[in-house]
Amino acid sequence: MMLLKRFLEDLLSLLFPNLCCGCGTHLYYGEEQLCTSCMYRLPYTDHHLHNENIAARQLWGRLPCNAIMSLLYFKKGSRTQNIIHSLKYKGRKDLGVKLGNMIAEKLLMNPTYGDIDQIIPVPLHRSKTIKRGYNQSLCIAEGIAAVLHVPINANSLLRTKRTGTQTKKDRYSRFENMLNVFSIVNHTTIVGKHILLVDDVMTTGATLEACGTVLFDGKIGKLSIATVAFSE
Repeated sequence: MMLLKRFLEDLLSLLFPNLCCGCGTHLYYGEEQLCTSCMYRLPYTDHHLHNENIAARQLWGRLPCNAIMSLLYFKKGSRTQNIIHSLKYKGRKDLGVKLGNMIAEKLLMNPTYGDIDQIIPVPLHRSKTIKRGYNQSLCIAEGIAAVLHVPINANSLLRTKRTGTQTKKDRYSRFENMLNVFSIVNHTTIVGKHILLVDDVMTTGATLEACGTVLFDGKIGKLSIATVAFSE
């Protein structure tokens, strides 16, 4: 029976190739989303080992964070870019969950993240969620929650204004673009809580700063941040 199952899986992989989201090669039996080579060769940041890392410094003086970490470094044309592209534009919600699992395994190594009460994904505007079909940050949050056994709160932080792409904006324009974009509802659910804010990519930190600011306005106790990638 097991041999038949393996044969059918191999046949399906020939008809519908299961490719690595990082490098595009065929995945072998037992590999999911990312091949073994990518898992070893991805540009891990090790931010979880150093609280005063480059991602944390990006928000120094702007947002009073407990700790900030990104799993991977992001560069154009890299495996990380391929992964983020698959996550955001190819419907790979399963990839988001896997990346969340990977982030959580890192967080477990640092006691600074040990008392998280809730995980809040950076929200998309409702129109974009409908168009894409999902919020990639929520998928990442689900992966983290599964490992840390911490609840997700996807209802208290809302995106009330749709913004254009941030890609070609400078640091100040990105910050200005994010003003008054987010709001808090159900304040009582976050008061005094240690929140882990989750997103896919951190560049200037403008989006995370905007989210964090309204979360502190909602009287949270402490804020930590985790993202899949950090772009310098």
